[in-house]
Amino acid sequence: MFSVKREDFGKDFVFGAATAAYQIEGGQLDGRGPSIWDSFSRTPGNTHNFESGVQACDHYNLWPQDLDLIQDAGFDAYRFSLSWPRLIPEGTGTVNQKGLDYYDRLIDGMLERNIKPFATLYHWDLPSPLQDKGGWMNRDIASWFADYAALVQQKYGDRIETTATINEPWCVSFLSHFLGAHAPGYKDIRATARAMHHVLFAHGKAVEAIRAEGGDNLGIVLNFEWDMPATDSADDKKAAHIADGIFNRWFLDGVFKGQYPDDMLEAFGDNMPKGFDADMKTVSTPLDWLGVNYYTRRVVEYDANLPVFPVKPVEGGLETTEMGWEIFPKGLENILTRISDDYTKIPMYVTENGMAEVEGMDDPRRVKYYNDHLQAVLDAKSKGANMQGYFAWSLLDNYEWAEGYNKRFGLVHVDYETQKRTPKASYRAFQGLLHNT
Repeated sequence: MFSVKREDFGKDFVFGAATAAYQIEGGQLDGRGPSIWDSFSRTPGNTHNFESGVQACDHYNLWPQDLDLIQDAGFDAYRFSLSWPRLIPEGTGTVNQKGLDYYDRLIDGMLERNIKPFATLYHWDLPSPLQDKGGWMNRDIASWFADYAALVQQKYGDRIETTATINEPWCVSFLSHFLGAHAPGYKDIRATARAMHHVLFAHGKAVEAIRAEGGDNLGIVLNFEWDMPATDSADDKKAAHIADGIFNRWFLDGVFKGQYPDDMLEAFGDNMPKGFDADMKTVSTPLDWLGVNYYTRRVVEYDANLPVFPVKPVEGGLETTEMGWEIFPKGLENILTRISDDYTKIPMYVTENGMAEVEGMDDPRRVKYYNDHLQAVLDAKSKGANMQGYFAWSLLDNYEWAEGYNKRFGLVHVDYETQKRTPKASYRAFQGLLHNT
């Protein structure tokens, strides 16, 4: 069903499926503490139909059959996240033994099935007691996160293939503190400036902490969009550059150049934390690999009526997913080659890529989406990008954050009433690719 072949990617190329703890686990019992998504989702107007991840896909109990699905598809690896509030309910201090035991079972279950564990430490479920102290606006979060990272390394480091510190820091900071679309739901430029720095400072401190415990093969997962001007006008080109600065350059420049873009610093002005420059060596601590999440492009025009960031998204005219995101595989190739040419030659993994589609087992548009984006990876690889793997988002239909259960990204359909799993055509397409059938 795919036109690409596994051998096209090279013998060591890793294929995997990805999920996130809050989106699939459920399992609110057994000592797990509250997270910012628990309160955000129970606040009117924040999520579709007040839906939350309280039950989700019950991966907490059904993980054996989910790992069987990964194995049966032929995937080499499983990208999963650990829940900070499950392991340390207060965010700091006392560790929850039942949480430790759960991830012991999950990781051992992967290894028993010859599935490589690709762990992510933070996929947005900040312990609520830390939000009470300011969360990502508080510089102290770097030490809180480093302690959590050290715990994970101590307990599981000998069995984990790779560790990513933070998933999509743009979402953690800008989407959640400026746009207010995700927890904790702020719309405040000062909060945003602090969160955008502290999330990368915490990343760097976590890398240092893991290495101090003997860990290696460490990275961060950044999300990217390909920003394009609506017209060839100078203003629209400026808008696209600003959009690129917010979404892409801030995090790439910080992590790989040890500095933030001048135009973005000017926009944030005195809202930046005092003395942030002294943290940049930590922010840019050398990494072993980079995770790239990509879904769509964005077409923008300049809007002088918008303060600080005069960027207005407009329709680009391409086919869209159920999220309303334009399907633009060329953007993935562009992002990967740009990173390779301008920033780093370290190994890269596409750590998330996929599309929301209408409910159903036959999903030809998703099959084509994956095929075309896999081809984009090959095209980037042919241009020198150091591509080492690709992870489909997502293994399961799941809790899609503010969209609740209204959008389905899964290779496997989940009936949320019965928790029955049913592989879709896109799952079978990967199965055919990976088993060479």
